[in-house]
Amino acid sequence: MPEIEAIARKFIEALPHSHALGMRLERIGAGEAEIAMPYDPRLVGDPESGVIHGGAVSALMDTACGAAVMCHPAAGISTATLDLRIDYMRPATPGQTIRTRAECHHVTRSVAFVRAVATDDDVGRPVAMATGAFTVERGTK
Repeated sequence: MPEIEAIARKFIEALPHSHALGMRLERIGAGEAEIAMPYDPRLVGDPESGVIHGGAVSALMDTACGAAVMCHPAAGISTATLDLRIDYMRPATPGQTIRTRAECHHVTRSVAFVRAVATDDDVGRPVAMATGAFTVERGTK
């Protein structure tokens, strides 16, 4: 699976928004991916509280879901978001890294279905949860 991890790392590093948000791939394999985004004051959505903007959390979740699809054995090496629903459960704690764990749990001929959870250091309490549908673009891995 090292070749899939290398492809996913290059994919994430090549995305300007991933680089700008400081995303780093922490784990990937067999339809699962975990990506972290460190706290950055430039991403704060509420200056009074220091809470990271929901758009940054959304980008993190979308990227992790796409990476999970890319490394699923039944999917392809490329994907695009068709639909992504995010439920925000609580604000992320200021100063903490946010991590998203995504799982591609079902793949059809043309669509992959993914679920994800974003947490900060208080891993027992989700920051956000997502479900999504992504294209399956088959090719040779």
